[in-house]
Amino acid sequence: MGSNAIEILGARENNLRNINLNLPKGQITIFTGVSGSGKSSIVFDTIAQEAGRQLNETFSKFIQVFMPKYRHPDVDAIKNLSLAIIVEQKKIGGNSRSTLGTISDIDPLIRLLFSRIGEPHVGPSSYFSFNDPNGMCKTCEGIGKIVTLNLDKALDKEKSLNQGAILLPGFKVGNWMWKLYAVSGYFDADKKIKDYTKEEYDKLVFATEEKMKSPILEGLNTTYLGLVERFIRQNIKTEFEKSETAKKKIAPFTTENQCPTCGGKRYNETVLAAKINGYTIADFTALEVDELLELVQKIEDKKVEPILANLSERLNDLIHIGLDYVSLNRETSTLSGGESQRVKMVKHLTGSLVNVIYIFDEPSIGLHPRDIHRLNELLVKLRDKDNTVIVVEHDPAVIKIADHIVDVGPRAGAAGGRIMFEGSYDELLNSNTLTGEYMGKSLPLKSAPRVSTDFYETKKSSLHNLKNVSLRIPKGIFTVITGVAGSGKSTLVNGVFAQEYKDAIIVDQSGVSGNLRSNTATFTGIMDVIRKLFAEENNVSPSLFSFNSEGACEACKGRGYIETDLSFMNSVETICEVCNGNRFKPEVSVYTYKTKSIVEVLDMTIAEAVELFTQKEICNKLKHITDVGLHYMTLGQPLDTLSGGESQRLKLAKELSKKGNIYIMDEPTTGLHMSDITSILKIIDRLVAKGNTVIVIEHNLDIIRNADWLIDMGVEGGSRGGEILFEGTPADLKNCKESITARYL
Repeated sequence: MGSNAIEILGARENNLRNINLNLPKGQITIFTGVSGSGKSSIVFDTIAQEAGRQLNETFSKFIQVFMPKYRHPDVDAIKNLSLAIIVEQKKIGGNSRSTLGTISDIDPLIRLLFSRIGEPHVGPSSYFSFNDPNGMCKTCEGIGKIVTLNLDKALDKEKSLNQGAILLPGFKVGNWMWKLYAVSGYFDADKKIKDYTKEEYDKLVFATEEKMKSPILEGLNTTYLGLVERFIRQNIKTEFEKSETAKKKIAPFTTENQCPTCGGKRYNETVLAAKINGYTIADFTALEVDELLELVQKIEDKKVEPILANLSERLNDLIHIGLDYVSLNRETSTLSGGESQRVKMVKHLTGSLVNVIYIFDEPSIGLHPRDIHRLNELLVKLRDKDNTVIVVEHDPAVIKIADHIVDVGPRAGAAGGRIMFEGSYDELLNSNTLTGEYMGKSLPLKSAPRVSTDFYETKKSSLHNLKNVSLRIPKGIFTVITGVAGSGKSTLVNGVFAQEYKDAIIVDQSGVSGNLRSNTATFTGIMDVIRKLFAEENNVSPSLFSFNSEGACEACKGRGYIETDLSFMNSVETICEVCNGNRFKPEVSVYTYKTKSIVEVLDMTIAEAVELFTQKEICNKLKHITDVGLHYMTLGQPLDTLSGGESQRLKLAKELSKKGNIYIMDEPTTGLHMSDITSILKIIDRLVAKGNTVIVIEHNLDIIRNADWLIDMGVEGGSRGGEILFEGTPADLKNCKESITARYL
């Protein structure tokens, strides 16, 4: 195929079976197949790894030290690679100084606009940045919020100072800090705080610095401060970084409030005085993207025409990808995984790179069926700029636009890793692959939804874009919350409901917490039982079967590899020759349980382990992992190798044995093949049958059709969302004229 194709020869990464592939350049290739079949092993662990590694090699060894590390993938050869840019589902994260405006590079254009035509004139564009000392509000240092003392937690108003009314660490009755208040002469130390006059209370809590005679050392002066100011000086405005333990100690006593000086706007008075058409820079960034575009288009000034044109184009790109409802001052850490991925896509669209390989990981996540066409248009736009677009995807509406499809399978783990099909969309439909078979299928509407007359109800809320709404969730049945991206689903469920019902179990897509040494067996808690079984069988200590303890290989300290620091060159990781990467010292493998060593047990898949163990506490947990479709994972699989969808399902498996609870799931179909949707529905049915209440936020139409109760939000996203349009059974949704979801059901 010449150089018009990326050629992969003999790929064996993870479960891949020595595969050969040709991927056409300048086209959209979509990889399909069940979760765990090997799609990511080809796209991320082979193509992206090798492209990154080869790019790194072009830099000097000194610079390589500071760059991300790429290892050599297990492949014979890859030919005709270009620069690869990976756009993942990971949340952008960032601190409170990172907003949609800063990450999308739209803020600099607005700053430039204000420095040119803002009246009165303030100064250069850098003055219009809340991260610049000349532009930021001095009180909150440009963050818009201040951390202060939570008085409800710091004071027990039912007590007097002598009874220990001050609950802060270090204010025990009788000690030095306590005496600064109780013996100051300002207060009656036997009077309950609730009986203080306003003056007394303000003196105790809010007083600013004043000199006073020391109540402890006669003849000396000291400084009196109200509790709030003292707390802030000692715990928040400190020069040195506090230890984690110290931070944890004060965390319960802090609260975050809007900055009183700038009202949360982040800028100082001078900057906020400058206006364009009556709007300050803070007003600009507080508008939703589509409203801001309208405002920008009304500005008529010849000398800023190029800036306005550039600004309009950037805002239009955000609107096209379905982020019209977000404002530029939104902190990036509050964007969902799907929103983050779409922001990154827009960033790449505005770039001028060509002949690049763009790699996307399920870009349809978090998108309502109505908005999929916008995503498709973007993928096509990227391809038409002479780029190669590679997508890992499960959504049939996205798969449809592929120029070329590669189906990996037939199943997951050891039963996968083969190429089942290569060709066009029409050819896929006629192939007898699992993906081809499910492409046109959809589940019917639930014919007999369960009924409940009892509800969990929240207080009315106007958090973010909510319009003073309350959420009513029927008890003991399966409820799905739907609506376009940004309509307020997550705000209502995670921001309001979960805060009021603290015992709800939240199963989201955040990574499974764990370090390099955590694996499936340790996470689910069965490793302890397995260690005990080995110990009893062989009459030795259980810690011998832990690579974090007595059993660790002495050469690599239980890591499985040796890291060699080559000074200015990249440090190199090589598999430990003593333990062959299995992490245990060689003598541990002498001990067996049912003829298997601990190393062999950790190499078993969940499905194989179910056959080996008969203990109830192990079998139940393994069965739950099998139920969520992760039977192909091994007991020793490190948690940092799991995808977002796999992490979510593993967390779900861990929670499955609990009864009488509320479960909240955020898009549980993430990373799932169409053929696996029925297994998620079975799990939900089992949870409900046990008396649990299940709440799912979802865009997948098959899940929506199978709900007992639907709550649809909208109408649109952002300020045009935040209302509940419909509550009822899926069959009744079709009568709701305003609902966008109804049109797609």
